[in-house]
Amino acid sequence: MSAGKTSVLITGCSPGGIGHALAMEFHRRGCHVIATARNTAALKSMGDMGMSVVQLDVTDTASIAACKAEVTKITDGKLDILINNAGRTHTIPALDMELDDVRATYDANVFGPMLMCQAFAGLLIPARGLIINISSVSAVVPYLFGAIYSSTKGAINVYSRALRMELRPFGVRVMVAMTGTVRSNIASHSHRALPAGSLYRPVDDVFQRRLTFSQTNATMPTELYARKLVAAALKGEGWFGGLVGGSPDWFWAGGMALTGWMATLVPSWLSERLVARFFGIGRMARRIREAARTKKD
Repeated sequence: MSAGKTSVLITGCSPGGIGHALAMEFHRRGCHVIATARNTAALKSMGDMGMSVVQLDVTDTASIAACKAEVTKITDGKLDILINNAGRTHTIPALDMELDDVRATYDANVFGPMLMCQAFAGLLIPARGLIINISSVSAVVPYLFGAIYSSTKGAINVYSRALRMELRPFGVRVMVAMTGTVRSNIASHSHRALPAGSLYRPVDDVFQRRLTFSQTNATMPTELYARKLVAAALKGEGWFGGLVGGSPDWFWAGGMALTGWMATLVPSWLSERLVARFFGIGRMARRIREAARTKKD
């Protein structure tokens, strides 16, 4: 690694997603990017640009250990920024969940970042580094058919708050990126379908629209989101213990992020009612009741 360059390790850098856009922007800003993915063949062009490419599956402890060993060599034992971006979407009614599927989502979205923070703390401490956990506005706003996904991001938020406090004596900072709707390939992955016995079959069209909601509602271009986050990440420690001028503890960006932030300022009962109105829960209820009456008749 070139001396003096800020080193940045990003999980989940496959093309078309937020991680890839972040890698490109950090690289443009002169940082040494360590781009990771389960399939490194997808990152060949990034390696050709001068980035380091390392295989990593955040749900596999052996893969994390191998990645740490390689990154230690690349960075001479210091890492400036760790970005926990890798994850999976999970859109399904809470009552229709399949536990193995839920466990896989928690493995990727919650336990993966936890393992990465634990593994790379020894590299971050010498650098007085920064951890960025990619979260979601859905962690603070009730998201229709998003109970599983939102709960993983809620877990990351709470985890990050305690982690921030515990790492403060070592000079390591923790930023939570509260992400709104951003152009990404996450919604292009194979979709779940309502099971035959789902209570929500009468409103399957609503469920189908919800599957791609993040890509069709006030969606921010991925490159713009990356520019905003990278600018915030590179602010550094700031002054007066980070109270002035440094990277923020909470970063809000993406479509509807401002609305999500404002929702945290009002009582939860009010924000829940407003979001229910936005998603048309009243109309859904009427359609479900009508379908039940028709079936009974």
